[in-house]
Amino acid sequence: MDKKFIEFLYNKHQNVPDIPPSKDITAWALRVFDLLFPERSKDFFRSADEVEGEFWNIGNDLKAILNATAECRNCGSEEKSRAFVDGIPELYRILSTDLDAILKGDPAAKSMYEVIRVYPGFFAIFFYRVAHALHQLEIGFIPRILTEYAHSRTGIDIHPGAKIGEHFYIDHGTGVVIGETTFIGKNVKIYQGVTLGALFVEKSLENTKRHPTVEDDVIIYAGATILGGNTVIGAGSIIGGNVWLTKSVPAGSTVYHKPEIQVISNETTI
Repeated sequence: MDKKFIEFLYNKHQNVPDIPPSKDITAWALRVFDLLFPERSKDFFRSADEVEGEFWNIGNDLKAILNATAECRNCGSEEKSRAFVDGIPELYRILSTDLDAILKGDPAAKSMYEVIRVYPGFFAIFFYRVAHALHQLEIGFIPRILTEYAHSRTGIDIHPGAKIGEHFYIDHGTGVVIGETTFIGKNVKIYQGVTLGALFVEKSLENTKRHPTVEDDVIIYAGATILGGNTVIGAGSIIGGNVWLTKSVPAGSTVYHKPEIQVISNETTI
């Protein structure tokens, strides 16, 4: 083996950014999931005191993660971990609206338990909501670890910087992409393969709004692609499957792709 390459790799190992393993960070988030939605697990707390104790544990463990992360050590880990814990009741309230949207909107959903336990859309939304809460506290990098974990599990890619209103529903979900500066209002439903992306991908645009705005009560069907920071989908609109949009549409619009499909029968008449 090339000794210079060995030395190169050794030096690289000495300069890895100081941050806890991703599995420890995602395990922390899964504990938040299990605390709020015990339907995920058979491990139940035996008293209200144990529940309160888990709140403290979650806060202390988040503080430890921040203190073990180089870029977070001087960011006020005590205050930020406390702020996250104080925000858990509101986090639960918003997630409950997402659950309600899925249960009422999907005829295949038989119970809240089923949605919590098996629906990839809710799993991805949960991780996005936690990551976004950390993002709002100006905690760097860790939110991306959480949303990329959900992405790897579900195929749903939501940047923690996106702003998404309550009663959010992702149906099926595989292939959904929601970019960093996307704004989504309330009561929005998105199907699989939807992209809310940037019209141009250039590094110089990193501090600009690159992704669309989707107003309240919009439905976006499978395979639709909506691009651009100035693109606004007006409230109450329906965007059909496989639509490609780079311009705004007014409230109440129905936008659809009309393919030319021909069916030729191979049957012969005798």
